[in-house]
Amino acid sequence: MKEVKVLGSGCANCKATAALIEEVAAAEGIAIQLDKVEDVAAIMGYGVMSTPGVVVDGRVVHAGGVPERAAVRQWLCS
Repeated sequence: MKEVKVLGSGCANCKATAALIEEVAAAEGIAIQLDKVEDVAAIMGYGVMSTPGVVVDGRVVHAGGVPERAAVRQWLCS
């Protein structure tokens, strides 16, 4: 199971990112645990200054803007 965190304030882009990750995981049949991190100190602890950020299995893979579907697929399938 992949552990995925969406880092952000809960803005529209953060919500869209979380929804996209859930869609791709379902389409690929990949089990994920999706957490939303809204605490600014926790987000900065990952070194992310631009949200939404995405962390997969403890590694920051994206920061700033809604990611492309192909990128999400790559993060979850690797």
